[in-house]
Amino acid sequence: MNKRYVFTLGPAAMLMWATACKQPANPNAAAVPPTPVNLATATKANAVFYDQYPGTVVALNSVQLRAQVGGFITGIFFKEGDVVTKGQSLYEIDRRKYEAAYLQAKANQANAEASLVRAQKDADRYNQLLKQDAVARQLVDNANATLASSQSQVEAAKAAVFSAKTDLDYSIIRAPFTGRIGISQVKLGAQVTPGTTILNTISSEDPIAVDFVVDENSVGRFEQMKSKGAVNPDSAFRVKLSDNTTYPQPGKILVVDRGVDNQSGTIKVRIEFPNPKKQLVDGMSCTLQVLNNQSGEQIIIPYKAVVEQLGEYFVYVASDSTMKSPRDTTKIIPDTIAKQYKVKLGQQTGTNVVILSGIKEGDKVVTDGLQRLRDKGRIAVGKPKKPAQGQLKQ
Repeated sequence: MNKRYVFTLGPAAMLMWATACKQPANPNAAAVPPTPVNLATATKANAVFYDQYPGTVVALNSVQLRAQVGGFITGIFFKEGDVVTKGQSLYEIDRRKYEAAYLQAKANQANAEASLVRAQKDADRYNQLLKQDAVARQLVDNANATLASSQSQVEAAKAAVFSAKTDLDYSIIRAPFTGRIGISQVKLGAQVTPGTTILNTISSEDPIAVDFVVDENSVGRFEQMKSKGAVNPDSAFRVKLSDNTTYPQPGKILVVDRGVDNQSGTIKVRIEFPNPKKQLVDGMSCTLQVLNNQSGEQIIIPYKAVVEQLGEYFVYVASDSTMKSPRDTTKIIPDTIAKQYKVKLGQQTGTNVVILSGIKEGDKVVTDGLQRLRDKGRIAVGKPKKPAQGQLKQ
């Protein structure tokens, strides 16, 4: 009895299901409402942005002053922190023994020159007598040997005079170039040792340089900038100081170091800057800004329009479309949807971001209402509703 009931019900159920499938959808069924969004236009503008590198201000010429002769400091002829000129006297070391050594060397030279004159006359006389066969050959040879010895003694005396004069000159330490001198490391009366005692440091100020390091992949970029020159030298290199102010003078690339550090994989680059007002000081820390290669006419959109998914970036672009009327399916009405496009990001500038590829100028990108938006989803321009308090955002 039960089995007969099951078999008679099965075909009836299938017939009812088939009939239901053939019935048309209810034209009055409510369509999914569009998502309210705000749009912004992708514009093309001159985007100027910089790569940031930590840098150090360095003097193009900096020297530690050391004594080349020993003795006691008997004179200091500058004011600490002042600019000194090339050749200016800075320190004096007790000169008395060097003056005495110089005078003695001069006297020894005069004595050697007098001996040379006597030896020259003797050699001339004996050689003349030899022509007349009036003197022994041995005496002539002795006279010529004495003459040669006297000539060498004169040369040695001249070298001694030069050495004594050099030591006497070294007793006065002079500025090797024009620059600013620091705080003296010795005082009057201090004893100095040749080549060991540091007296002071002097460094040039104008022009000055900034050193920074870049990775080895950037070597070609900076070598090209050095060989061809920056496209816009007035803005290719800028310095931002520690107080976040921008140094007003433009820089130019001076040198790329000879090789890459095999420990860090970096190379040092030096940029030269004019420094007429002495705003940059040797040893100062700063941030060097290098004009990015992507600067120029670029597509710019608000950064909040960008959606990140698994390390890739997308934007939604409003696109005109059509749909069937929810009340009359025979009618087609205009509609707007949001299409998702993958984009390549450039530099972020404030609240905007540069788009290198993916969209074009004039596209309308969605900036608000992205939480519930899906690819090709319907949208309506209008301020998106804020989620109710306590409601989680999707």
